[in-house]
Amino acid sequence: MEINLGHLAFDIDFHPSQQLVTTGLINGDLHLYRYASDSIPQRVLEVHAHSESCRAVRFINNGQAILTGSPDCSILATDVETGASIARLDEAHGSAVNKLINLTESTVASGDDEGCIKVWDTRQQSCCNTFKAHEEYISDMTFAADSMKLLGTSGDGTLSVCNLRRNKVQAQSEFSEEELLSVVIMKNGRKVVCSSHIGNLLLYSWGCFKDCSDRFVDLSPNSVDVLVKLDEDRLITGSETGLISLVGILPNRVIQPIAEHSDYPIEGLAFSYDKKFLGSIAHDQMLKLWDMNELLQGSTNTSRPQAAAEDSDSDDMDMDMNPPKSNKGTKKKNASKDRVSGSSNDFFADLQMEG
Repeated sequence: MEINLGHLAFDIDFHPSQQLVTTGLINGDLHLYRYASDSIPQRVLEVHAHSESCRAVRFINNGQAILTGSPDCSILATDVETGASIARLDEAHGSAVNKLINLTESTVASGDDEGCIKVWDTRQQSCCNTFKAHEEYISDMTFAADSMKLLGTSGDGTLSVCNLRRNKVQAQSEFSEEELLSVVIMKNGRKVVCSSHIGNLLLYSWGCFKDCSDRFVDLSPNSVDVLVKLDEDRLITGSETGLISLVGILPNRVIQPIAEHSDYPIEGLAFSYDKKFLGSIAHDQMLKLWDMNELLQGSTNTSRPQAAAEDSDSDDMDMDMNPPKSNKGTKKKNASKDRVSGSSNDFFADLQMEG
């Protein structure tokens, strides 16, 4: 299944319990689609969420709302059922919001272009942790719930470990000449895997984050932009060439390429809540939903399915005035300052009331 989004998509997320998938687009729009294995995906929601691009999307509150982040420095919560704005925090960060992830049922984390990570707690109705963890943009984050550690990667070439209980950056890797673009925790918490812009995977042993313990250098000659964890021993990678591959960790091996989104760089990958589908977005403005059973059975059929939904026939080139990441790690940070002021207390109070 594939959907013509009409514009370049920057992020993708699936609903935690329903057959819904959302994307954030370069024109600031938020799209929501309902999908099924035996029918054409239908767009059920379109919201112009931000004045600039919509770089990050995440379902929150058990799927009742969608959180979005933007280079306009705002974070918006949108009601899934109505599309109404639940709450908006206009000055969530001092620079462009580049990443959002869920931590617990009541906490989320956001990362910006200047290396700042914030944790937001809806119960406290405020920002409860702020970490100046990096010198460049936050490219990805992941959460170790058992130890309450938030891991982040950055264009500055480092991996950070933020201790949420102690409210401090507990560890940080040495600077690498490679931009670190994505991060997952593998091997039942014993290994942390990061991808880089030159096609390597860097493996860190838990608790020994100063330097990587292993390096997978034969993965790809091009940038590996996205990692998603399939199980404790395997992950799926999305590369700059548009190739999606199944990769084994320790032993490190490319098990097989499983799909080709297009000839354009993969921007995002995500699993549906039941792992029956893998969603992919790339620079071709298409959202594709892949049947995981077919992919894992060795299917490498990359023929383009009939477009299931088409939102725009515009041939204009999409350009983000504040690109999320460059090929070499230098970010443009001239986000618009023409914003209405807002308070984090009001923002999360509104979220709590609507939830």
